[in-house]
Amino acid sequence: MVGVGAHVVVLPCPGMGHVIPMLELAKRLVLHHACHVTFLHITTEASATQFRLLHCPNLPKGLQVVDLPPADLSAVISDDTPVLSHLCINVRESLRCLKSTLMELEKPQFLITGVFCSQAFDICKELSIPAYILYTTSATFLAFSLLFRKLDGDVSGKFLDLPGCAPLRTEDLPLPTDGDEKWFSYHLCRFPMASGIFINTYEDLEPVQIRAIRENPFYQQIPTPPVYPIGPLVKQTEPVTKTGEECLAWLDKQPSGSVLFVALGSGGNLCVEQLTELAWGLELSQQRFLWVVRTPANTSGMNTYFKIGADMNDPKSYLPEDFTERTRDLGMVVPSWAPQVLVLRHHSTGAFLSHCGWNSVLESVSHGVPMITWPLYGDQRVTATLLAEDMGVGIKPTVEAGRRVIGRKEIERVVRAVMEGEEGKAMRDRAKVLKETASKALDSGGSSFQTLAGVVNHRKTMG
Repeated sequence: MVGVGAHVVVLPCPGMGHVIPMLELAKRLVLHHACHVTFLHITTEASATQFRLLHCPNLPKGLQVVDLPPADLSAVISDDTPVLSHLCINVRESLRCLKSTLMELEKPQFLITGVFCSQAFDICKELSIPAYILYTTSATFLAFSLLFRKLDGDVSGKFLDLPGCAPLRTEDLPLPTDGDEKWFSYHLCRFPMASGIFINTYEDLEPVQIRAIRENPFYQQIPTPPVYPIGPLVKQTEPVTKTGEECLAWLDKQPSGSVLFVALGSGGNLCVEQLTELAWGLELSQQRFLWVVRTPANTSGMNTYFKIGADMNDPKSYLPEDFTERTRDLGMVVPSWAPQVLVLRHHSTGAFLSHCGWNSVLESVSHGVPMITWPLYGDQRVTATLLAEDMGVGIKPTVEAGRRVIGRKEIERVVRAVMEGEEGKAMRDRAKVLKETASKALDSGGSSFQTLAGVVNHRKTMG
């Protein structure tokens, strides 16, 4: 523990995938490292779900949420603006008030901001406030991001050499649009301005990648700021709605380890064809399932990133005819949302069909649940391969040649494999090991706890 009084300002990027780990970091700073934290909330286009999360009455004493005034984006964003560009423009406009906001606060020992909020570095330099980044995805993708600056769009061949790490499949790499690539490069080029990079991972989960970023000459020449693995930063609890209570009551009636939880994140949708194949695959597998479904889109991807909580739908209107009736004894279908942390923690949950968003991956790892990987966008394909081939806790369905979606027979195969096969048993055993190491990392004396304590102590002594 450090002395009372260290003040830290945290500033996440917009979107629940960024807000949740930053909020968990803020809580840990308050509860375990005797800091008081000011949480700057970008309210422009923030969902009602996000507002409820940040203004719930159960936040710890010592954590203050300050809503930044909303910005008018009508003249700078259109329906055609790519998602990352949309997010970065939102940040640019919302942070015009950052200097005045920081000047009104007690001066912090340091500030922690999201990857796409690097405009804060300039303000922090003016005000002599050390600034850190919270990198909310894997050390593997951080290594790729640092390499990305040197590629100049030249990615050819089947594999990309990643200095100090296993090579990445080029088919797994995200393909940003021209506008998105400009913003991605802009923020990456500003990484050396940071005093350090906190990563939402831990030493035992990605040891090779963390060591490479710290020690490989390539990353030192960029130069790369010191990296601090402080994860897993995952939700410990969450509010339960009436629908959530029904999910948990249904799980209570199922045998231990028998249920496949199917949820593709807060920002993703499937196309109609893929949704239909997934339904048939689940039915053919004859395995128990709890499926969080959303209204299908024209294409599979991140269609609800800025509309979280707005999708209230009737699954019967788009699932195969009589699907819910035929599978009544096997599964439960839930529209839009379920209490994911509580479901993953439940003894009946045996596996997780996930979009491989890093928050969901860490929640699954922290509760010892193996995964069927179903990446949709961004870093998720890299993460899916990492889970299956490096960590040993994931299985990847494949798309049959000539098709654009994963077929029902392949879905049946991977579901049966993870729920009842030898491959699934090996994944469950490995997942249990990672659960134990995740818990140890966060305990007092664990690697992540000590790493965060070291930074807080250093900054406090520096004044």
